[in-house]
Amino acid sequence: MASAVSWVLGVDSGGSGLRAALADTEVLALAGQTDRAQPADTEVSREPVRTGAAGIDAGHLLGQLLSMARALLERAGGTTLSAVAIGAAGMATLGGELRAELPAALARSLGVRRVALAADAVTAYAGALGQRPGAVVAAGTGMIALGTDLSEWHRADGWGHLLGDCGGGAWIGRAGLEAALRAHDGHGERRGGSAPLLARMESVFGPAPEMPGLLYPRSDRAAVLASFAPEVARCADVDPVAADILARAARYIAQAAAAVCPSADGTGEGCEVALTGGLLKLGDPLLVPLRAELAEQLPHARPVSAAGDPLTGAVVLAAALATGSLRLPRHPTLLHVPATNHQTNHQQTTATEQDR
Repeated sequence: MASAVSWVLGVDSGGSGLRAALADTEVLALAGQTDRAQPADTEVSREPVRTGAAGIDAGHLLGQLLSMARALLERAGGTTLSAVAIGAAGMATLGGELRAELPAALARSLGVRRVALAADAVTAYAGALGQRPGAVVAAGTGMIALGTDLSEWHRADGWGHLLGDCGGGAWIGRAGLEAALRAHDGHGERRGGSAPLLARMESVFGPAPEMPGLLYPRSDRAAVLASFAPEVARCADVDPVAADILARAARYIAQAAAAVCPSADGTGEGCEVALTGGLLKLGDPLLVPLRAELAEQLPHARPVSAAGDPLTGAVVLAAALATGSLRLPRHPTLLHVPATNHQTNHQQTTATEQDR
């Protein structure tokens, strides 16, 4: 029977809600699977964590998380937790309140002192590659690439739909809508316009003149833009404008991967590159040009399939904390591990000194 201190909790917070997973590190360690941790049980909340003027709302996240964690522990037999890792969208730029409040709150409420707070790109990385060096592109509504040689992190893009996320779902959707509106303008002969995309836009959203009023007041503009990306993909076989949008998206994604892929000579020689995220569901209209771009821009890299998703990655981080085997580089905002973690586990103190 697994001991009480072997249970760890991984958490994934994003635009679709909050997910939490419980896993037993003793079972994983015996199977040699700590880097590919699979949860024993999960809880899901469809309510996204609020974001306000101070960033991600720590109280709102904690309120949901505690009830989920207690339900998981109750089903596991009332055991305690040895480590928690939380990955959250916006953690790097909006996670100040979480980093300030959650470690102490989790210690008070759950008795857990080994805590990691990670950007969702880091949990996506850990889910895809575990704790191996390489590069991961997370492409969904947005797009970010993250790479490491296990001494430091390198990121490319992930700046949001107004400043970047080039090649992501919102970028593709916006480019498709722009092409649709170009086809609507004047006599329908404005360069770069697409009649098929105009037809799809009006079918999905309504008349073209109503688009600004429909889109601009929305607080979820990025998600609305990204919702049109599948329509761009559906038109790509018959519409050269749609196909060109996806070809440019593939180029941007590959450029981001090339920018972060670690190697001694700058060629990406032997670097593992994994792609993850909902944007890949667009299928061949995006994946075919993306594979071609990766082959051209990173000819010496090795594409690999992602082993798991960001929730799996959060469990990987929690298991590494519990066993003193965290090898991914700590970072003030990308992967924050409070000092109390090291005070309760001398193995992690040694790991921190080695990272320096």
